[in-house]
Amino acid sequence: MQAGDRAILYAAVWQAIFGVVEVTGDPEHDPERERWAWRFPIRPVTLVGDLHEAPPVEAAGVFPQSIWRHSHIRLSEEQFADACRLIEEAA
Repeated sequence: MQAGDRAILYAAVWQAIFGVVEVTGDPEHDPERERWAWRFPIRPVTLVGDLHEAPPVEAAGVFPQSIWRHSHIRLSEEQFADACRLIEEAA
């Protein structure tokens, strides 16, 4: 990911997608952290106001099993477009 790219936010416990964000800076590494040591600054583009209204990740063609052990995954263009549409509709 680099500045200007867009990403989808995923609520793991809910297994739902709830936001479209824009990456606003370079990745940052915190060597003090054992888990999730990499992060990057983001700016919200579209957010679902209530997780009860957030679409399930499966609706975008992504199965929770593919995400469970990862901090992020790469979506296909079709999955990303579907996720954006679903989030915009729910927002």
